[in-house]
Amino acid sequence: MPHFIVEYTDNIKGEANLGKLFEEIHKVLITQNNVFPIGGIRSRAIELNEYRVADGTEDDAFVHAVLKIGAGRPEETKKEVCSTIFEIMKEHFSSLMENRYLALSMELVEFSEAGTYKHNNIHARFINK
Repeated sequence: MPHFIVEYTDNIKGEANLGKLFEEIHKVLITQNNVFPIGGIRSRAIELNEYRVADGTEDDAFVHAVLKIGAGRPEETKKEVCSTIFEIMKEHFSSLMENRYLALSMELVEFSEAGTYKHNNIHARFINK
């Protein structure tokens, strides 16, 4: 962990450039002084084809991100990381927002290690780096 998951409306698919957004988000997470293990960082996007925004009269769009992390990080760290990520999102989508109706949102989800199952050989690559 962490996992950064983006849901976005298909009417911005050609302009969203989510690969670039993910690159910027990973940079933030990696530079958090070993708060998040590099080998656990994941990003993914879910394109939404069925949705309705507001009253449905415009070609409105939205992007909703979820940052999922394991419990135990200090409140200050969580606030700083989330604020930084949301600022990156606002900057990333700023030109799109200038040209169309667009809603951006993000939430933090913390979960207990109880009930989660993981198996990963990626972490070993970053030990002693």
